[in-house]
Amino acid sequence: MQRFSRFYILLLTLGFGLPSCASSLHTGSVAKGKASWYGESHQGNRTASGEKFDLHQLTAAHRTLPMGSMVKVTSLSTGKTVTVRINDRGPFTKGRILDVSQAAAQQLGFIQKGTDTIKMEVVSIPGQ
Repeated sequence: MQRFSRFYILLLTLGFGLPSCASSLHTGSVAKGKASWYGESHQGNRTASGEKFDLHQLTAAHRTLPMGSMVKVTSLSTGKTVTVRINDRGPFTKGRILDVSQAAAQQLGFIQKGTDTIKMEVVSIPGQ
């Protein structure tokens, strides 16, 4: 099972099976869509970057952005903004563009709802 997971993550990292526009994100790119959050059930698990997930850190999962990319996330319902670092792959639920940590969801104000409509702006990508 662990080999399958790593292989699947590799395919996602390379952009296989994703729309071509998903892999063309660059510094300054803006996208709007649904975000969700993850927390306690993932606490301490390894992320795709290899680090341990910490629900108290401002991190997020994206399907194609390189690890270490910084993304400004704005809740379109609350107007609140937070900057997160990409350290994991996801979301794996259709129709969502980003999974944020519990800490990020708290700052954005959508803990209770579970999901929110967001604007995602790519602030920086390592090596660009």
